[in-house]
Amino acid sequence: MTRRLLGALFTAATATVLLGATPANAAAANFAGTVALSNCSGSVVKPAATPDTAPALVMSNGHCLETGFPAPGQVITNRASSRTFTLLTASGSNKATLRAQKIVYGTMTDTDVSLYQLTTTYAQIKASYGISPLELSNAHPSAGAAIDVVSGYWKRIYSCNIDGFVYRLKEGSWTWKDSIRYTSACQTIGGTSGSPIISGGKVVGVNNTGNEDGERCTDNNPCEVDQAGNVTVHYKTNYGQETYGIPACLTPANEIALTQAGCALPRP
Repeated sequence: MTRRLLGALFTAATATVLLGATPANAAAANFAGTVALSNCSGSVVKPAATPDTAPALVMSNGHCLETGFPAPGQVITNRASSRTFTLLTASGSNKATLRAQKIVYGTMTDTDVSLYQLTTTYAQIKASYGISPLELSNAHPSAGAAIDVVSGYWKRIYSCNIDGFVYRLKEGSWTWKDSIRYTSACQTIGGTSGSPIISGGKVVGVNNTGNEDGERCTDNNPCEVDQAGNVTVHYKTNYGQETYGIPACLTPANEIALTQAGCALPRP
């Protein structure tokens, strides 16, 4: 979970250098709809079928929750929160402060995701700030697809491709299923946790971790486990979690509905 934990170790001067190192092909994506958290990145997201009158959602990682890391097997739903998020424009400038009213969903089991319901609707955000949400894809991403990992915390875009999918990704006490492995061009750093993974103009995942030291299955050093139980370590390789299953677990009012048909997210 180094995408979050290392965020505070980088100075503003470091961030400026990193912005200068952004790959040239990152121009295809921009920062509109992304947000900066106190320690992570995130984005305002919307399933295609959700009405604009619904309270907006901000998506980040489960390990970015202000309440700390959820324990293995723990699922948080409908917990009050007044957390704030800095909404960014397309160019990456700060546009507005958005506020949560609750954590709709959060977990680090099977996936690593948090969903905050805001006090404002998508329509209100659009009318006040001219910024639309990012659409959550409901289709499984494709191997080889071009992706942009857009960090609101650092105001940096990482561009690469999906290298493949990991049956099980293990890091310390946590295990994630069907994770996205990036090609080497996406060298995400601390503070990029929760960044949306965008492909074809839609959000297909959420950035969450990477192997920092070449260690095997330890904190900050996830390992890959295949269906036969074989373990491999990919040093300096980074990963994200798929999000295509989230729309099936939300009502039109952006409430969590884990018993809804088609919803496969872990339950409390």
